[in-house]
Amino acid sequence: MQYRILGATGIRVSAICLGVLTIGPLQADLKVQDGAEVISHALENGINFLDTAESYGTYPYIREALATKRFKPVITSKSYAYTWQGMKESVERALDEMALTTIDIFMLHEQENEKTLKGHREALEYLVTAKQKGLIRSIGISTHSVAGVMAAADHPLVEVIHPLINQAGIGIMDGTPTTMGAAIQYARLQGKGIYAMKALGGGNLINQAYSALKYVSNIPGLASVAVGMKSRDEVDLNIAWLNGERDPELEARVGCAKRQLHIESWCVGCGSCVDACRYQALSIENGRTMVDQRRCVLCGYCAAHCPDFCIKVV
Repeated sequence: MQYRILGATGIRVSAICLGVLTIGPLQADLKVQDGAEVISHALENGINFLDTAESYGTYPYIREALATKRFKPVITSKSYAYTWQGMKESVERALDEMALTTIDIFMLHEQENEKTLKGHREALEYLVTAKQKGLIRSIGISTHSVAGVMAAADHPLVEVIHPLINQAGIGIMDGTPTTMGAAIQYARLQGKGIYAMKALGGGNLINQAYSALKYVSNIPGLASVAVGMKSRDEVDLNIAWLNGERDPELEARVGCAKRQLHIESWCVGCGSCVDACRYQALSIENGRTMVDQRRCVLCGYCAAHCPDFCIKVV
């Protein structure tokens, strides 16, 4: 496993980060013990970096995986809170539910631009206080936008940026892989620690996963790439790919795993994906998109038409 220092934080992270969202109730919905076993397997094989968030509902999985005290991974969590009190409650909840005394990185979740950062000023000020008290080690933001990366790069309190980037540009709100890549380079030159999300486009690039992961892992300045994994085989395969290794048998097993199209709860039913679906697998019901899994072939074309990145393959 390769390890890198995350910007100026001094935090040493593995080149691949386990995105814990995938195993939780919002996606694969594994039993806590089963999900904890996936996390433990990743930690046993050199991954020392876990990415979660308050809204994912995955704190119990991490707590279970760390119950033996064998591992002390780097952990990122995030919150949508925008007030001092709200962020204080979010940090305290994360510490309590994961049975931790310190969280390595705590983020403002999904910041879009300079204006949203200003709107979360109180929450950011609380994170400064939490850092002074030793409750967290570093402050960051996650973002799906080029403007979010640029705003964080210029903000003196933001130390870590978690941007969305993939070779198809799926989910980038306001640009392309090229413009997001340029923003990442600007942030790197400002000394920010950066690790990527959605290298596989929320699973929509699964049929070209090797090249998609290689594309993101080769971007200069990225300390790590967060990838959602829901099985031991997926952990093993992503580690192999990161090392430039191909294992046809393992690839075949993972490729045969049952997957389905998943529509996130924040879908507003705009209909863009329905118009793009050539298989008539999508429809609008009660104000949101519904999937006919019998018709869906998991081509992923619909995801590129979703303005809010609601469509995932899990």
